[in-house]
Amino acid sequence: MSYVPIEERSPQGSPVLSSRMTQRAPPPFRRDFEAKLRSFYRKLESKGYGQGPHKLKLHIRRSHLLEDAFRRIMSANKKDLQRGRLAVLWDTEEGLDYGGPSREFFFLLSRELFNPYYGLFEYSANDTYTVQVSPLSAFVDNCHDWFRFSGRVLGLALVHQYLLDAFFTRPFYKALLRLPVALSDLESLDNEFHQSLQWIRDNDIGTGIDLGLTFCVTEELLGRVVERELKPGGRNVIVHEKNKKEYLERMIKWRLERGVQEQTESLVRGFYEVVDSRLVSVFDARELELVIAGTAEIDTNDWRLNTEYRSGYHDNHQVIIWFWQVIERFSNEQRLRLLQFVTGTSSIPYEGFSALRGSTGPRRFCIEKWGKPNSLPRAHTCFNRLDLPPYPTPELLYEKLLLAVEETNTFGIE
Repeated sequence: MSYVPIEERSPQGSPVLSSRMTQRAPPPFRRDFEAKLRSFYRKLESKGYGQGPHKLKLHIRRSHLLEDAFRRIMSANKKDLQRGRLAVLWDTEEGLDYGGPSREFFFLLSRELFNPYYGLFEYSANDTYTVQVSPLSAFVDNCHDWFRFSGRVLGLALVHQYLLDAFFTRPFYKALLRLPVALSDLESLDNEFHQSLQWIRDNDIGTGIDLGLTFCVTEELLGRVVERELKPGGRNVIVHEKNKKEYLERMIKWRLERGVQEQTESLVRGFYEVVDSRLVSVFDARELELVIAGTAEIDTNDWRLNTEYRSGYHDNHQVIIWFWQVIERFSNEQRLRLLQFVTGTSSIPYEGFSALRGSTGPRRFCIEKWGKPNSLPRAHTCFNRLDLPPYPTPELLYEKLLLAVEETNTFGIE
């Protein structure tokens, strides 16, 4: 799973400061970002985003998730997309959408839509979790409609404050914000390519004769090698010290846009059909990444500090002590699955567990005493609540919790 390193998202102050002082005076980046985030959502609310009076109803069949979502979201007009109160209705499942069904919808939809298996996106060169627009997507039927749909999904998730189970490359977020790209943006996509361009930037290449580079590149597409000029007549223009800046700019642009420029523009168009570009422009690429995808590395201490208990459970109850011991035994992936089982999403907001949302706004993770010792745990995704039976041993708790997390594919609406 991808996560934003701590030093990247909240740079620490002087190492001589105590942790208590650091908490009282958060780093400037974090403080500024949180202020931006609050201001952004206040502006959305003041402009009526997601407020109605009409609903944006999405009737979804689980077996036809992508098709149903595409048909309904693409048939909606701009006003409904921006103003409509979202209501996801799963087939064969009764209940009102107090938040749980919608969270599950965005989680499952993003897991499919942005999956490289479907051909619209591909993994970046450096890993198998961050994705970017695929050049081969040009061969997908109606690809521009699908990318416009993808942009609308991103916009709806942003407006209604639902996290996506997808992690994009930093240049993707820059494209979404229509920000200029830089050499450093290549590092996460293709480290070797980045290093070669960096060497050219940092060294005097003189006449360039020794390098033999021209304003021309070769690329492979569907097994066929083609030559592409970076500018008219580029194959006859030698790269030298005086024109290398232009060469680097054109190479960076080519590497980031090759074969995907039109698809990316369709996605950006769909995104801004849902949310005004002037509102989103307050964020930079790193901040937008945090807003859309949250973070995926679970801080168990933060989780425990922001958990409440009901019906007889408390932090020092033996079953609760065993519960947190089980969480420590779990891998991060298993913790994410448990979080998804209980809340409908496997992502954590930038602010951490204190910012988890329920049906009526912020709602902390909750564990309630319920059921018999042989029962499986159950979840209320609308309320971020786990009903945990009073198991007599830590091993039974571990087995039941693991079974519930790994074998449960749908969420009951309570």
